[in-house]
Amino acid sequence: MPTVQVATHRAVPGPAGSPSPERTGSAQAPAPTVTDPALVRRAVKAAALGNAMEWFDFGVYSYLAVTLGKVFFPSGNPTAQLLSTFGAFAAAFLVRPLGGLVFGPLGDRVGRQKVLALTMIMMAAGTFAIGLIPSYAAIGVGAPVLLLAARLVQGFSTGGEYAGASTFIAEYAPDRRRGFLGSWLEFGTLAGYIAGAGLVTLMTALLSPADLLSWGWRVPFLIAGPMGVVGLYLRMRLEETPAFAAEVAKAGHERPKVPLREMVTGQWRALLLCVGLVLVFNVTDYMLLSYMPSFLTGELGYDATHGLVVVLGVMVLMMVAQPFVGLLTDRIGRRPVIAAGCAGFLLLSVPALLLVRDGSLLAVAGGLGALGLLLVCFTAAMPSALPALFPTRVRYGSLSIGFNVSVSLFGGTTPLVVTALIGATGDVMMPAYYMMAAAVIGGFAVWRMTESAGRPLPGSPPSVEPGKHRENA
Repeated sequence: MPTVQVATHRAVPGPAGSPSPERTGSAQAPAPTVTDPALVRRAVKAAALGNAMEWFDFGVYSYLAVTLGKVFFPSGNPTAQLLSTFGAFAAAFLVRPLGGLVFGPLGDRVGRQKVLALTMIMMAAGTFAIGLIPSYAAIGVGAPVLLLAARLVQGFSTGGEYAGASTFIAEYAPDRRRGFLGSWLEFGTLAGYIAGAGLVTLMTALLSPADLLSWGWRVPFLIAGPMGVVGLYLRMRLEETPAFAAEVAKAGHERPKVPLREMVTGQWRALLLCVGLVLVFNVTDYMLLSYMPSFLTGELGYDATHGLVVVLGVMVLMMVAQPFVGLLTDRIGRRPVIAAGCAGFLLLSVPALLLVRDGSLLAVAGGLGALGLLLVCFTAAMPSALPALFPTRVRYGSLSIGFNVSVSLFGGTTPLVVTALIGATGDVMMPAYYMMAAAVIGGFAVWRMTESAGRPLPGSPPSVEPGKHRENA
């Protein structure tokens, strides 16, 4: 097998006169890896772009749901059309764990860079294909079948995307800046969603309903093709992460073989922590960014356009705060920041939702803005905290499994479950109670996790910036 080389990262020997292992009776600390700032920046951009493309599709699909229902699911019942469209959307969540089971172990076997290039191709192809599918009027039932197939391809590839992208950044970043650099992953998420939703909003304003229905809806999906090419180019230019390269070298230049059982039963405690952290992260994320526009319109009778604009405004606010909170996690730690988010959702979910229920634009913006800033505690900290739960040997695989199981069971089902709870109880405060319950689970996970800020990733040597290796030697 060929070896994996990382020419722009180098191990730096300790200072002259360091005691040998024989004299000290213990193994000498591994030499730190000195990072290349230019390569680290390229790694962050390449990883964040994949997340941006995933959520670009998310924003486009959500904002075009009514139009897509008319194109692919003709029916005299608009509600049935919308449910069918979101059913195809939700199908992608069903295959995410399967994608994680395939791509995660593969990333630990052949390398992070190769698998992330593959997931980029599949995501772009799935989104681009939706823009090419003929309508129901043209080919009948084949249209929704093809839409479902494209969504399954997207969901399958997404199963390996987030865990791989966060692992990629974490393994490239110097230990003292991992939180700041990791925060740009979710910056890409927010940027992608805003771009997708904003493009649809612009097209809706510029095109007539007939033009949007006949051809306009295809344009946002077709844009995924060029975006995928750019993302693939960026990812193919990168070398393998230094942590994975060191793992291969340690195994005698044989690609490491890790049984699936070791990724699950061998990491059961870390997997449970991962599921708990991802639960609070994704329940609050999907509640705010996916469910709240529907809640404002369906439950509170709020104007749909204004509701969407307010949520987009909250996302812009989150983008501004994202890197600063990421930097804060490097200064004070991941645990305090995540714990603050959990405490905030536990204490402020009810007051924030009461503000939203007030109905005035200022109150709605204030309530959602408060929830958005609390959510940044998770979006800024999780990309660096989650990879640090697992050792290098199984990091991609174990994180993919834990992350996708939690997202599929709890995050993606949040809008459906909350809608059902409101219907069963008649209590429109259910979104607040659901977020509070998630915050309790997340708080317990934070209590049990180990602080990782400023420390090497498990199974990897220290990673330092140029000029800092002497003080870390």
